[in-house]
Amino acid sequence: MKSMEASRLTDEAELKGFMDKLLNASPAQQTEVMVTEWDSALTRFANNGIHQNVAERDVSVRVRVVKDGKTGVASINQLSETAAADVLKRAVAIADLQPKGELVPMPGPAKSRPVEAWSDATAAATPEERADFVEAICAKARGAGFKAFGAFSTGAEQLAIANSLGVFHHHRSTEATVNTVVMGEAGSGYADRGAIDVRELDKDDLASEVIDKAQRNQNAQPVEPGVYEVVLEEYAVAEMLEFLSFVGFGALAVQEERSFMRLGEKITGEKIDIWDDGLDPSGAPMSFDFEGVPKEKVQLINHGVATGLVYDMQTAQRAGRQSTGHGLPAPNTEGPFAVNLFMAPGNTQKAELVSDIKRGIWVTRFWYVRVVQPKASIITGMTREGTFLIENGRITRPVKDLRFTQSILEALNSTLAISRSTKLQISEYLGASRVPAVRLKAFTFTS
Repeated sequence: MKSMEASRLTDEAELKGFMDKLLNASPAQQTEVMVTEWDSALTRFANNGIHQNVAERDVSVRVRVVKDGKTGVASINQLSETAAADVLKRAVAIADLQPKGELVPMPGPAKSRPVEAWSDATAAATPEERADFVEAICAKARGAGFKAFGAFSTGAEQLAIANSLGVFHHHRSTEATVNTVVMGEAGSGYADRGAIDVRELDKDDLASEVIDKAQRNQNAQPVEPGVYEVVLEEYAVAEMLEFLSFVGFGALAVQEERSFMRLGEKITGEKIDIWDDGLDPSGAPMSFDFEGVPKEKVQLINHGVATGLVYDMQTAQRAGRQSTGHGLPAPNTEGPFAVNLFMAPGNTQKAELVSDIKRGIWVTRFWYVRVVQPKASIITGMTREGTFLIENGRITRPVKDLRFTQSILEALNSTLAISRSTKLQISEYLGASRVPAVRLKAFTFTS
């Protein structure tokens, strides 16, 4: 039996009927229809109180046609048949105006493995439930003499894609995320959580982490820049993986000779294993991509060796191979992306990563990260909301945030230890990663 809230998304059979009518009405040689529908809500808080509660429900219908060797794309945000007929005409008219060029092929039918990414509790979450969660954080912050800021969102989404070659895939998912900054007179702390099922989010655990971080991060003093041994928490590790995906894990970056991936060569330390798996339920799973291709698990780095790339239909055609199911809506200039990333855990308790560091830096998270040199995987950015000095195996005092400029691969090449535990980090943009904390021998802080 469906929950009341779950039924607010259009029924799968109704979606399929709508898409089939569009496909049957198309005069083009090939046609693709993609429908994305979402129903989400957000509660924001500041100064220990809720100040905004908003909700959004919308749908996107995107039509891609291939006609006489030319491509046209058009979209609308309603499911009416009248509007659908209009958007199909516009896509065909756009195709007629295009010059002939390289076509992005559409896939044929292939069965995708169902993955469970839905929670009725998340889909049915109410403003009152989010408010109770937020109040628990604010009350603890207030009791500690701090102020809490942040946002708590819950939402349900579905994606359906069909084409005139017989493809039809459908996926429903939910997501709950909360992030918070707790501020004192002379410093702040940060923590976040994400899950498919909102009931997995522990408000007491989150509040304890962020308040402890804020308490320890008061009156930070400067430390000289230089090369330090570091412990990076999962927040920072996830950001590094997202940037690796952005600049180099995709086949297009390699084909355009702007990627750090040198297949068959050792590019990081032997402790590093990184892969992409859209079918793993411990991540944020999805069984097919935005071109309608079933997802494959791809081992990207194995014991430090670059072993694989992710492909979409266009890059796969150029390479004479099959797509791995990592395409964005086509056509596009970005190429394929690894958006279900995993990094293998190690065998060290997170708290013990500092155990024999003579002098180093503990980093909670990064901020304002930018790419400096993609082929060398060099990024720059700042530490934020919890940067601490490590002396003789223990954290001794907070230090002012530092700017870093560092090759990610060189940093991972100096991996000394990896935590046994991992954390799911849901991306602000697309996808998620499950990562451990890491201890690195050398990380360069420039100022």
